[in-house]
Amino acid sequence: MNIVDANLILPYLLQDAPQFIEQAIDKIENHHIFIPNEVIAEVVYVLEKVYKVERVNILDALQNLLTYSNITTHDRNILVEALKVYSKIKIDFVDSLLFA
Repeated sequence: MNIVDANLILPYLLQDAPQFIEQAIDKIENHHIFIPNEVIAEVVYVLEKVYKVERVNILDALQNLLTYSNITTHDRNILVEALKVYSKIKIDFVDSLLFA
């Protein structure tokens, strides 16, 4: 099992770094990977603050990613609940994770 970080997840979600797309697709779609909560928090932060992605779109993208059968997290249900809270209430993702 590989642990991945935001540097692999962001190009996969954004499709904005052609030099990393193939590697990101291969790792995320064809290998068993573990994504720590801290990495999800970093991805959320970068998507919102740097790329100005709307919270509901962050929810959709990450909720979809977390449905992949080859992806493991600390607790998928808590992450999905945290993303839902984050998309509805104007609080930081880490606070929504603590709430969930």
